[in-house]
This record gives sequence, structure tokens and C-alpha cells, in this order.
Amino acid sequence: MELTLSALASQLGLALQGSDRIFSGLNTLEAATESEISFLSNPKYVQHLASSKACAVIVSQEFAPQVAGSALISDNPYRDFARAAAFFAHKHGEETAVNPLSVIHPTAQLGKNVVVYPHAFIGPRACVGNNCIIFPGAYIGEDCSLGDNCIIYPNAVIMAGVTLGKDCILHPGAVLGADGFGFVRVAGQVQKIPQIGTVVLADGVDVGANSCIDRSTLGATRIGKDTKIDNLVQIGHNVEVGEHCFLISQVGIAGSTKTGNRVTLAGQAGIAGHLHIGDDVTVGPQAGVAKDIPAGTSGSGSPFMEGRTFMRNAVVLPKLADMYRRLQLLEKELASLKTALSNNVETS
Repeated sequence: MELTLSALASQLGLALQGSDRIFSGLNTLEAATESEISFLSNPKYVQHLASSKACAVIVSQEFAPQVAGSALISDNPYRDFARAAAFFAHKHGEETAVNPLSVIHPTAQLGKNVVVYPHAFIGPRACVGNNCIIFPGAYIGEDCSLGDNCIIYPNAVIMAGVTLGKDCILHPGAVLGADGFGFVRVAGQVQKIPQIGTVVLADGVDVGANSCIDRSTLGATRIGKDTKIDNLVQIGHNVEVGEHCFLISQVGIAGSTKTGNRVTLAGQAGIAGHLHIGDDVTVGPQAGVAKDIPAGTSGSGSPFMEGRTFMRNAVVLPKLADMYRRLQLLEKELASLKTALSNNVETS
């Protein structure tokens, strides 16, 4: 695909400084060629502007004079880089209709312009909205509902009774609506608690590859509007995640926990059950959260600590072994002083 810089500037609503040229892709400042554009969002890379071969750079007005080629002036270069990248995104699949090798129950309802690939399954009474794309091996169970423009990638599974809003994406291997982990020990044996609830995704939710969102025991496990879930994330039964949240790879949220809006849980963070995480909270990587977190808090660590406390502790941690040795020496010296003092008292 080829575009002119002026056409891209017009599409994105940016000002073009410098000559107009044709380009055919995007790349980093260091790797870009004369036929590619790049961007600068982090000032630590500003030294690469002068040497970059990119034909144009999406950049803030502050750094535009340092660009060797043309500049596309943006008040948010990273956002506009993402918008530009959308023109070059690889399209997956080339089916245009319902393939006869798919399995669609007679009572299922498909909207307009739905594409269903071979070996996908759509169960009884399922409703699939307009312009949805269902890839090979996908399973959509009984009584499921998908809003318009959803994409269900290969081998994603939507168990019975699950609801997706419009513009949702399930990446390969994602599982929605498997049973929550509900068991009770009775008289030395384990009894399963039927999980009779469901899962509800609001509009614009992305669920990454091999991530799992369990159905609720009662009611619904809910994911709020425009929340983005990375690969290998586990969300337990009756969890409620707010709007515009980021859940990064290998996050685990135990049952019945609720998060507010705009929450970020970094990689491998673990959240215990029955907690409340307030709006605008950021939990750092590998953190272990066992208590409620007030709105606006940022932190990390296991157990979770507010950011400044965590950083102070992180500075001390490498010194603990030395501090322990010094403490042992001080204890020995103190014991010697006590012994000497005691002997002096007895002889006086």
C-alpha cells in the first residue's frame, strides 16, 4: 500500500511541514527507510531524529525543527502513530460469506454480512450481529449473543449464554464462560458448585490469546466498555472489571473482586478475591494484592505497597544481607558489653 504524506496528514488532521512524498510503511526512527515514516513520542530517542532516514516523522511541534525530513505535527505522536498504523494493518483471512463447511444450528440467527469460516460452530438460538467474522474452529454455544462487528479468531470458545457487545475481539484460544472454580469440601469429599451465571462483555472489549473469563456462580462476570485484556489472563467468577482498563499478560483476578474504571494491572499481578480496586489504580508487575486499593493509587510489590513505600523498600532490599551481618555483630558486641558491665557490678 502506498500513500502520500499530504493524504495521511489530511486523514489524521495533522499539519505537514516539508515536502510531500509517497511512502509505503512505518518503522522505528533507527530502522526506517526513505519509503517509510516514523514517530517520536519519547524524548529519550530525540537524538535519532537528525540521523533517521524516514521520509517523515510524526512529532510534536517542540521537536519538529530537529527532523531531517518532513514532519507531521501532532499533539500526541503515539496516538497518531497508532492511527497511521491502522492503514497498514494486516487483514486476517479472505472469506467473504458463510462457508458451507461451517456448522450453524437452524435456530441460530445471523445478521447482515456475517462471515463464518470452515469448521466454526454456532449453536442453537445463538444470535450473531451484523458484520461479525467467525474464524475456523471457533465455538459459539447455545443462547449466546454477539453484537455487531465482533471478530472471533480461530479456536476461541464462547460457552452457552454468554453476551458480547459490539466491536469485541476474541483472539485465538480465548475462552469465555467456562465454569468458575466453585467447589466445597463435604465430609472429606469435594462437591462441585454449579456455575449457573454468565459472562457479559460490554462494547469494544478485546480478549487476548488463551485468556479465560469464567462464568459466574450467580449473576454475571462483567467486563466494562473498551477494556483491553492481554494474553494469558485469568478472570475468576463474579469478577467485575470497569471501563477502559488494561489487564496485562498473566494477570490473575480471583472471584468476586471489582475494579473501577481506567485501572491498569501490569504483568503477573495477582489480585485476591472479594476486593475492591478503585478508579485510576495502577498495580505494578508481579504485585500481590490482598487488600482493597483506594482510587488513584499507584504501587507494586507483594504484598502491594504504595509507590513511594515500594521504592524505599526496593532500595533497602539488596542491602538486607549486609545489614543482617552487621546486626549480628552488634548483638555480639552488646552481649559482651552486658557481660562486662555485669562483672563490674559484681566486683564493685
